[in-house]
Amino acid sequence: MNILAVDTAGKSAAVAILRDDTLLYETQCNNGMTHSETLLPMIDTALRACGLTMEDIDLLGVTSGPGSFTGLRIGLSVVKGLALPRQIPCAGVSTMAALAYGLASEGTVIGAQDARRGQVYWGAFDLATHTRLTEDAAAPVTSLEKFVQDCKKPLFFVGDGATLCYNSYKQVCGVAACPPALQVLRGAGVALAAKAMWEAGACVPPAALLPDYHRLSQAERERAEREKQQTEGTK
Repeated sequence: MNILAVDTAGKSAAVAILRDDTLLYETQCNNGMTHSETLLPMIDTALRACGLTMEDIDLLGVTSGPGSFTGLRIGLSVVKGLALPRQIPCAGVSTMAALAYGLASEGTVIGAQDARRGQVYWGAFDLATHTRLTEDAAAPVTSLEKFVQDCKKPLFFVGDGATLCYNSYKQVCGVAACPPALQVLRGAGVALAAKAMWEAGACVPPAALLPDYHRLSQAERERAEREKQQTEGTK
């Protein structure tokens, strides 16, 4: 099975190609350019480097959230466009799961993406088996305290919100520092998580591939606040 995996959930973009259990190709771009500029050339380069075309791809994996609303839409749109002509099955991978699958060791890993306003998108996994320990959520960094305090194993933070979490909990026994270069979301993590979803029968046709934002956009929050104020003003 050839799996093409894509991530655009955060500041960096990543692409990987996995053949069965062999990682054929992996690349990442964090040069400040938009994902709309970098993603398609990255995919084209990956396929050419592996001597493949889209005709050879059996499964497409893409981070479906949580993360940057714009970034997620770019990745999902590109993957849908590539998948629709041949109805290639798709795996909408949790951003937190992709972060966890990018590492392997003993202990617990928390995938944490910066959600602004002192919040993170987060989810916890067993690092050896990648078994999910919590559901993905958007929450203040301070709300992780009980889980972090109760964790009995070495605990690692990964993702672009990892430093924010580490600075809050570095004094807690068991919390271990993960080098910044290893905190990034890897294309290989997306591919491995997509493979696990395929084996679990959790993949979908392209038309059913949807984002999982986990909270309202800023525009939606501002509209809700305006409507609330207007309602209160009429009382």
